[in-house]
Amino acid sequence: MSAGVVLRRAGGPDAAGVADVWLRSFDAALPTVVRPRSDDEVRAYIRDVVVPARETWVAEAGGRVVGMMVLAEELLSQLYLAPEWRGRGIGDRFVALAKERSPSGLTLWTFQVNKPAHRFYERHGFVAVEHTDGSGNEEREPDVRYVWRP
Repeated sequence: MSAGVVLRRAGGPDAAGVADVWLRSFDAALPTVVRPRSDDEVRAYIRDVVVPARETWVAEAGGRVVGMMVLAEELLSQLYLAPEWRGRGIGDRFVALAKERSPSGLTLWTFQVNKPAHRFYERHGFVAVEHTDGSGNEEREPDVRYVWRP
């Protein structure tokens, strides 16, 4: 399914591709969630903070970034795929990599409205442990905290 797709650490030249994937994926998967930042602000944040200062991984196919994941120790803070690359096993590979990098466990947050993400993470052994009203995130969108323990 994801043959020809390479997972690797992101570098500075990947920032534009990472931002493009993030923006397109967010808009496709979460059309009802209001983003508090403009596209340009998201691009700048990914270029200036996420790629250089976070453990950022990309899925690359044919020289293009088609997926991205950000880890912060046990926190899987972001996992986004280009919409046309969903359902090809790349997300499965990212989760396997995250579990390998954090073998003692992982935690993540996803929005309550993102039911496909709930199914995806539950399929990978994550369990919902907390539901919030969204007051703790900048989108002010109710979310769910998931945990995976080996």
